[in-house]
Amino acid sequence: MSLGEFDLIRRFFQRPGAQPGVAVGIGDDCAVLTPTPGQQWLVSSDMLVEGRHFLPTVNPAHLGHKALAVNLSDLAACGATPRAFFLALALPRADAAWCETFAHGLFELADRHGIALAGGDTTAGPLNICITVMGEAPTGQALLRSGAQVGDEIWVSGQLGDARLALEAFRGTLSLPGEGFAQARQAMECPQPRVALGLALRGLATAAIDVSDGFLGDLGHVLAASGVGATLQAEALPRSALLAAQPLALQRLCTLAGGDDYELVFTAPAARHAAVRAAGQSAGVTVTPVGRIEAEPGLRVLDAAGQAFEPGLQSFDHFK
Repeated sequence: MSLGEFDLIRRFFQRPGAQPGVAVGIGDDCAVLTPTPGQQWLVSSDMLVEGRHFLPTVNPAHLGHKALAVNLSDLAACGATPRAFFLALALPRADAAWCETFAHGLFELADRHGIALAGGDTTAGPLNICITVMGEAPTGQALLRSGAQVGDEIWVSGQLGDARLALEAFRGTLSLPGEGFAQARQAMECPQPRVALGLALRGLATAAIDVSDGFLGDLGHVLAASGVGATLQAEALPRSALLAAQPLALQRLCTLAGGDDYELVFTAPAARHAAVRAAGQSAGVTVTPVGRIEAEPGLRVLDAAGQAFEPGLQSFDHFK
């Protein structure tokens, strides 16, 4: 039996029961959302294109997870509570088994973060996934890129670089042992959005961004928006034992410019060091200080001996 567009939506994406904040969800021309008094909406959208953002061999459940995770990561970077999301999905064909597995990965993460699918669109075409997320934060309390202050410490959550390590293994530029490849591939295909940390940093961090295109480039966005410079301790960037076992040049490529990590980079006053540590502990994620905000424009990168060096690396850009 062929599966039509509306059958596909009802079978795999329409969920019964009331969903917090969603007065009317899937089934009407528009969703009707109920804002919380005293809160502002935070909205972000990301697109994943086969061959550009993911490989054709990816597990559909992992793809469903990642499609939502990269959007939740934007909410996390702004200190927002997830509320609702919209899914626009182009499919080469209406494959029931693929859709069921994709939806499983998507909703498993959605349920974990209490966010409801409120609508979207489906069409036939090359595999393309676009999700728009909506979150809330108390008025005036959203974390932005533009608040870093001279003297602030620069922090990063979790570990960097394993996703790029997996990409290099897929490209055939290096070989990883079975367990190591599985670990790196998990980081690449199933990033964990740091929503709890973003919430814990609200009122504590001065600026934040998530690492999607590479640490250097994403930190550069914070410096530009805030009108400041910084000094970075390159070897302080947290990395897994798997990556630490690789040559130093590869470690730097993966941690400084790898991308696809979806960890948070944020700044906070040095006097709040202990409070930042406590925020990470409460969110269940390690946080590591890696540098300091300075008045002098530009980014100065230091090695383990404190000597400045030019990394010669660029973060990802779709059109370069």
